[in-house]
Amino acid sequence: MSAPAYGIQLPVQSQSTLYTEPWEAGAGPEDLVAVARAADAAGFAYIACCDHVGVPRRLAPAMSTVWYDPVATLAHLAAVTERVRLLSHVAVVGLRHPLLTAKQYATLDHLSGGRLLLGVGAGHVREEFEALGVDFERRGAVLDEVVDALRAALGPEEFPEHHGKHYDFAGLGQRPRPAQPHVPLWVGGSSPAAVRRAALKGDGWLPQGDPRDRLPAQIARIRRLREEAGLDGEYTVGAIAEPLYVGRLGWDTGRRTLTGTPEEIAESLRAYRAMGVDQIQVRFRSRSRAELIDQIGVFGAEVAPRLD
Repeated sequence: MSAPAYGIQLPVQSQSTLYTEPWEAGAGPEDLVAVARAADAAGFAYIACCDHVGVPRRLAPAMSTVWYDPVATLAHLAAVTERVRLLSHVAVVGLRHPLLTAKQYATLDHLSGGRLLLGVGAGHVREEFEALGVDFERRGAVLDEVVDALRAALGPEEFPEHHGKHYDFAGLGQRPRPAQPHVPLWVGGSSPAAVRRAALKGDGWLPQGDPRDRLPAQIARIRRLREEAGLDGEYTVGAIAEPLYVGRLGWDTGRRTLTGTPEEIAESLRAYRAMGVDQIQVRFRSRSRAELIDQIGVFGAEVAPRLD
């Protein structure tokens, strides 16, 4: 089994108190560009952006209202990077008509030369759905259909066609088409319904908050569901690692962080490969943009070669 690929959720573009570092509050586009370029140079498989249209006042103290639009952000970063792939982690595609989503992401894939990874999820903020006139209680069923509709709308046909319960379209041409013959569609979420959706409808799974000890059972369920359904195509299993810091911390992290030498970090992350994980999303503790960029570079140069 080959070493897992490694990617990163970008800082700055989403600023939930669950993971944001203090320096990000005063950061902006130039910081995003610098970090994206560092990840590109360090061999990261992807850079990722989140998706929220609006955050209600009741959640703003914890989530903040800083959530950059993923299509605009990834398109901007595509123009200043060379090879790193562009992941929406995750796009709440049920908030929008699938033809609109397809137009945006097909254009992004076209402009970037085929670097899109489309991660999708059901969403969790009721007020967003209500404001946009979408049924929050039915969001799972809607997402199931949207995935099917996106398969058609991001496929090779100039005039895609889909006939479902919630969406029905045909005879509407969309160009440019994606540069990729097949845009990988990864499904996010760790609830039983999300894992089932990922197994049966996705090209990959993006877990959300699963600690290491829960991953083997989740992965086994995905494999079982796919086998029972006769699905045997290429599939990407993801994981989100604990916060990392390559080296010894001389400051209080405030929460559990994996620290140590490059070999110690790599030894810990190799456990994911043994579980059957294909790509690991990493997040580094940092006190400044410069420190984050340094961590990205050290990880790419000294930790990643040891993951195999």
